Amino acid sequence: MKIILSILNFLLIFNALSAQENIKGQIFSKSSENLTPLPGVNIYWLNTSIGTISNEDGKFSISTNSKTNKLVLSFLGFQTDTLKIEKKSNISHVMKESNLGELDEIEVTQRRKSLKRSYLSAQNITKISSEELLKAACCNLSESFETNPSIDINFSDALTGTKQINMLGLSSPYIMITQENIPFVRGASQVYGLTYTPGPWIESIQVTKGTGSVVNGFESIVGQINAELKKPSLSNPFFLNAFASVNGRKEFNFHFNKTLSQKFSLGVYGHTSQRVMITDNNDDGFLDMPKTRQINFLKRLQYTDAENGFVGFLSLRFLNDKKISGETTFNGRSNNLNFSSWGSEIFTQRADASLKIGYVFPLITYQSIGFQSAYSKHNQESFFGVRDYNISHESLYSNLIFNSIISNTKHKFKTGLNFSRDIYFESVDTDLYKRTDDVFGMFFEYTYDNLENLNLVAGLRFDSHNNIGTFLSPRLHIRYQGSEKPTIFRFSVGQGRKVGNIFAENQNIFASNRTIQIFPSNGSIYGLKPEIAWNYGLSITRNFNLFNRNADIIFDFYNTTFLNQVIADFEKLQYIQFYNLSGKSFSKSFQIELNYKASNNISTRIAYKNENVRTSYRDGFKRKPLRPYSRFFFNIEYNTVNTKGKGWRNDFTYNIVGKQRIPSNLFHSNGFVASSYSLINFQTAKVFSSKFELYLGGENLLNVRQKNPIIAADNPFGRNFDASLVYAPVFGRFIYSGIRFNLN
Repeated sequence: MKIILSILNFLLIFNALSAQENIKGQIFSKSSENLTPLPGVNIYWLNTSIGTISNEDGKFSISTNSKTNKLVLSFLGFQTDTLKIEKKSNISHVMKESNLGELDEIEVTQRRKSLKRSYLSAQNITKISSEELLKAACCNLSESFETNPSIDINFSDALTGTKQINMLGLSSPYIMITQENIPFVRGASQVYGLTYTPGPWIESIQVTKGTGSVVNGFESIVGQINAELKKPSLSNPFFLNAFASVNGRKEFNFHFNKTLSQKFSLGVYGHTSQRVMITDNNDDGFLDMPKTRQINFLKRLQYTDAENGFVGFLSLRFLNDKKISGETTFNGRSNNLNFSSWGSEIFTQRADASLKIGYVFPLITYQSIGFQSAYSKHNQESFFGVRDYNISHESLYSNLIFNSIISNTKHKFKTGLNFSRDIYFESVDTDLYKRTDDVFGMFFEYTYDNLENLNLVAGLRFDSHNNIGTFLSPRLHIRYQGSEKPTIFRFSVGQGRKVGNIFAENQNIFASNRTIQIFPSNGSIYGLKPEIAWNYGLSITRNFNLFNRNADIIFDFYNTTFLNQVIADFEKLQYIQFYNLSGKSFSKSFQIELNYKASNNISTRIAYKNENVRTSYRDGFKRKPLRPYSRFFFNIEYNTVNTKGKGWRNDFTYNIVGKQRIPSNLFHSNGFVASSYSLINFQTAKVFSSKFELYLGGENLLNVRQKNPIIAADNPFGRNFDASLVYAPVFGRFIYSGIRFNLN
């Protein structure tokens, strides 16, 4: 910790010395009596080409100029100002709105990026907009990353059809998944929770590589995924999306948004989906995709009082989800009991409520206080063959956050308190597991920004956990811009930890008849100790011109090293063993990505990723199974939709999924290495207007399928039955079509 503090002090002193020849300031706009930072203001020296723009906080920095002392500030919709700079001092300026009636008509000539990285944030953040989500079927959150090379998507087993996501070589339990910065996919919902948020409900997704902010908790180890939902006050009054696919999947989504008064807005969001078709393309006697039914409703009340600095959201949600899988002849639980056919049912009911309140001090716009609170009740009843698994998870979460500055707006901080309670009750056949996790935490996060080339976020949180004790979680993110041509260096380091919910996080084990063994180490939960890991990351982003067009290239390298880990060991035939790490475990991930806009209508994205994930198992130090060694990604978009909302939107994605190690099984006693394979996805949409569009698409157009995804399918009640070793698609080609309708 002393080394980190010394580095911070050095950087602050170095930056203060190097920044003496710059003019710095902050630009505001005025609404009523409030001052609001104004981003995107053009700032340049009169009659020169030397200029800059204000950042998202309205801040800017520009080098002094010996030829003139007149600084011009211009922004569309505001009066252009010329300031006479007499000395090198900080500037604070309020721009006035111009007469809108005198503005000439303008035409947009360049499209906004639908997937973009932040150039200004210290953290390595990629924002996925709602426009990017339209490129795929995007029927739920787990299917929202098809065009993002940083997130890998895999099937968890050959029965449920559930997609799991990986980041930096590790699965979703090591990723903090939040909804509007409130923890959402965790505990009992870890495996299926990504399917509980329909894609049309999502406004944007922020993907953060490396340990996240201490504000959101201590569980982030390799990154954070945060989904922002549609806001009633900003969304269309009515939206409808209807979807159908060749495998019998049908979905229907709708939104109703209404302004109740000047301060209150109401949104009602609905989703229903089902699949009843029986498909068995590989003739193994089992459904390739489960029968499903989901009903999902969300009601949101928004309160906005900008004049007095208040904003608030109250959200209520109810979910009913059912999955049926197994042999095509399965017709109810009685089939299992008399061994006439193997089947599985997973029935989930979930209720959520959340409250968010924020207050910005009207006369001190940089100071605010916020409160978040959420409650959820999750109940899953399920059986897999003759094996039962049930879990009940009741969760309470609260977070109080205060934002302000130290001396000036270069130095900001966040501090606050957390409290959470999680009550678990699990039953695995006749074994019962019950526990309550109470966590009290406090955090402090400091942000420094010199408005030019250096900013950092340093955080520390203290948590007291009734089952695993007290501990500290340090986090550090640094961003440095090294030259006039934007070359951005980012470095991050931080520690995260989590309590392993071994059954909830590994429900694919029930898609087999493996014997479950737990080797306790005198820990507190299942007899296992908590998981602890350090994550180190380095990212370099370079912006440049290619054939007179804008392009950027990104190099990311991240290393996650575990001090302790709960190992799910599939290495021994017919067994699944859980135990604490004894030895080394790490995940090293390298990715290079190129984004290039070939024309106003054509955008491309190319990426290559190499991952080395290794763990010490009882029988040796090995690569983690079912993790591709490498991936290649290519995406091209051709978009002709004009400013009137008419045209075509086409998207093509090509993936090469590299080799994977498969653990011991009936046919390969020592395991084997599965060959690489290719996936092609395509979608075309005809946009008739801003209100209506039709789309048609396909995934896995090459019809790639894993051969024999279910081991011993002819004897599902035998010891060797195993549907958990899935490394490639099971269903094959997937064709879909749908409509979207908006009332603006």
